[in-house]
Amino acid sequence: MATNMRGLTQFIADIRGARVRELEEKRINKEMANIRKKFKDGNLDGYQKKKYVAKIIFTYILGYKVDVGHMEAVNLISSSKYSEKQIGYLAVTLLMHENSDFLRLVVNSIRKDLDSNNEVDNCLALHAIANVGGSEMAEALVEDVHRLLISPTSQPFVKKKAALTLLRLYRKHPDVIPAAEWALRIISIMDDPNLGVVVCVTSLVMALAQDHPDAFAVCYTKAVDRMHRLVIEHEYTAAYAYYKVPSPWLQVKLLRLLQYYPPSEDPAIQSVLHKVLETIMNNSGEPTRNIQHNNAQHAVLFEAISLAIHLDTRSTLVSKSAGLLARFISSKETNVRYLGLDSMAHLAARAESLEPIKRHQKTIIFSLRDKDISVRRRALDLLYSMCDVDNSDVIVGELLRYLKVADYALREEMVLKIAILTEKYASSYKWYVDTILQLISTAGDHVGDEVWYRVIQIVTNTEDLQSYAAKVVFEHLKAPSTHESLVKVGGYILGEYGHLIANEEGYSPVDQFQLLHMKSQFCMAPTRSLLLSTYIKWVNVFPEIKPQLVTIFERYRHVLDSELQQRACEFYALAQRPEDDELLQNVCEEMPPFPPRVSALLGRLNKKISATEDKRTWVHGGREVNLDRDAVAKKEKETSAQLQQDVQDVMGSLAGLDLTSPHAKREGPEEGKPVLTVGPAIERWFEKLTYTAEGVLYEDVQIQIGVKSRFQGHVGQLAIYIGNKVSAPLTSFTTTVHVSDPTALSVTFAKIPPSTISPKTQVQQLLHIECKKMFSTPPVLNVSFLAGSMQSIAIRLPIVISKFLEPVSLGGQDFFERWKLIGGAPREAQQVFPIDLAAGGLLDLQKNRTVVSGHHFQVLDEIDPNKNNIVGAAVLHTAEEGKVGCLLRLEPNRDAKLCRLTIRSTSEDAAKELQALVSKPLKAGALT
Repeated sequence: MATNMRGLTQFIADIRGARVRELEEKRINKEMANIRKKFKDGNLDGYQKKKYVAKIIFTYILGYKVDVGHMEAVNLISSSKYSEKQIGYLAVTLLMHENSDFLRLVVNSIRKDLDSNNEVDNCLALHAIANVGGSEMAEALVEDVHRLLISPTSQPFVKKKAALTLLRLYRKHPDVIPAAEWALRIISIMDDPNLGVVVCVTSLVMALAQDHPDAFAVCYTKAVDRMHRLVIEHEYTAAYAYYKVPSPWLQVKLLRLLQYYPPSEDPAIQSVLHKVLETIMNNSGEPTRNIQHNNAQHAVLFEAISLAIHLDTRSTLVSKSAGLLARFISSKETNVRYLGLDSMAHLAARAESLEPIKRHQKTIIFSLRDKDISVRRRALDLLYSMCDVDNSDVIVGELLRYLKVADYALREEMVLKIAILTEKYASSYKWYVDTILQLISTAGDHVGDEVWYRVIQIVTNTEDLQSYAAKVVFEHLKAPSTHESLVKVGGYILGEYGHLIANEEGYSPVDQFQLLHMKSQFCMAPTRSLLLSTYIKWVNVFPEIKPQLVTIFERYRHVLDSELQQRACEFYALAQRPEDDELLQNVCEEMPPFPPRVSALLGRLNKKISATEDKRTWVHGGREVNLDRDAVAKKEKETSAQLQQDVQDVMGSLAGLDLTSPHAKREGPEEGKPVLTVGPAIERWFEKLTYTAEGVLYEDVQIQIGVKSRFQGHVGQLAIYIGNKVSAPLTSFTTTVHVSDPTALSVTFAKIPPSTISPKTQVQQLLHIECKKMFSTPPVLNVSFLAGSMQSIAIRLPIVISKFLEPVSLGGQDFFERWKLIGGAPREAQQVFPIDLAAGGLLDLQKNRTVVSGHHFQVLDEIDPNKNNIVGAAVLHTAEEGKVGCLLRLEPNRDAKLCRLTIRSTSEDAAKELQALVSKPLKAGALT
């Protein structure tokens, strides 16, 4: 570009030719003065503006402050020439920060470029939005960026930039994107034939799905389907094969996306995912000589192993993964060793059995001495996660030995982990005290207050340990150099429990005092304050050394430190009181046991794990820690939902007030709950299918959905026939089923639905159904597809409780005996409703029989004396609650134009639900 502007070329050459900074500044000041003069005079053409703004940009890049050229840059953006527009956008992104007032002047120009049919203009505008990304610009232009992303006329490279721009805006200003509202449309682009677009959109979905998991739940099926097409069906172009590995970047993102959701319970998805992961692991044979191929393959493999661990730690895939990881942690390549240890730590944090990992304990311990610190850190994490009662002595001992030579960057974290493991897996309290005191002696400055606080708590609360702890800490204090933390522990323990060992040889009160006081001269003021508290305790229990202690109090009364001085004065006054004085005895009583509390060490360790954009699905520390963490997260989520409900209740009580704001956050549909498509025909179709086995469920000008079902006992199958009525394909086709109570009803697809329906064709999807217990809400079928624009349909499936009835034949005597045995309320549900008579004033008995038998009741003839009445019997099958008897009586009254429906069942809920189902189509006009 500079070759086309001779002035800019000469300016750059002059700057480079300046031998000292003073000459460079002189040349720049001269040029800036000339530019100001030219801008002030005006009448500059586009070329001149471009040249001068380019000089300003170069000056800014050199690190000089510039205060000129902003308006000219704004004007260049509106130019129709690419070279001028490019310089204008470059100046805006470099010279203006996100809160600059000049940005308000360029919003309309940027929107105009977003609306342009020129893809280059689109891209320049997207670059500017992504680089500046201010809140005002985001609110004003996010709709236009989204429109470019979803537009069928946008070029692939424009879609890629639009997806990444939305990702940038969401990371900075998440409130400006209505994630739930745009979810289906964004997810549909994961079916785009261009894998480059899919990579970018998947990055966007990964960010949105972590914060809105329910709204983006459909992406799970899309990710599995795309992985199947890449890995199994090899559906990709040669351009996206990186050293024979199909689009490894996309595979890694999809595998990681699947880890943000709990494992799917759909057998079809489980089967496909298992096949994909198995294929990836089988393809990871011995490393080749091609480093790029190995890197791509390893990237996909390690993410696949993480997903296999996330799905089921007991699966054969995880067992196979453990074998692969054992090979990787012994690799000659540093990166491979690092990734192998990291994945094995993930396995140790989730696995129910650590035996496969313990087989390689020596190799892992050897990794602590690796030449690369990142590998050493991963080895530390793995040893921390794999430690249990059986190997705690070995691992803690090895960590203590390594602590003496460990990097300073690792020592603080090592101290915390050693302290936690020692407390968690202590085989005896004596071993705990020995290990922790050795840790404090070795680690020195890297021991936080939480470590020695915890030692004090445990010793205070364990009476059998107090005498032993006093002896051990006394021996440690004999060392020539003792860290201040150890002096604190010694001061506290000897002050509280030194009298327990005072009668033994070598531990006399004088020995304790001389040893501890000798260390005090090397300690800071807070430690000396603690030692003064130790001395006043000794005044009460060791009268033979009282004169020496009083002398110390006397000396400290005149120090400059206010804390030391105050303590010394108060303790001196206490020490002067008579020995039999109750005040001194009460003040110097032993500390009571500490109340039970969670170890502060865990909180300190968790704080060291910095928050990242990627929501962690596991933490180091073993399976129990992760289970506890999941339980806490679940409880917090429930509490948050309850608080949100309370807020909604409060807002509902303020219905008369206008609390809206021009900048209020836009709300989309409630996440996770589908909004049903409504219409009189839809309701009639659904009601008819509740008592028939096949028919139309939904139809419009584009699509027709029909169903055919069969049920036996507590299981059934429902075939859904989806027909494309238009002459264009329906792309990004997605079908999901929402079940309000999965514990009562299970509905799963037999295989992953297709993503495209060709013109004038029909596809079939098979659902497997199981009734576990009573339910009242039918599942909802969600269908979305692209046909010019995003279409979304949510309709109820005709899966109701009466589908699981089995007709039963009974004689008259048996029927009425059971009828009386069940009795009335609450196991009886009854409803009286008006009826329309057929032509001639006759009852349409055939329609009544059709409805009753359609709901799987056996119509019992010649049971009721009144021939107009209908009597039925059936047994309800559920997997968990077993069989439930159900009896029915339908009594129409032609003269009164009323009909009474009575259902009795051994289950109160079944009686109510069946009464509601059967009565609805029997009411007037329902069968027309």
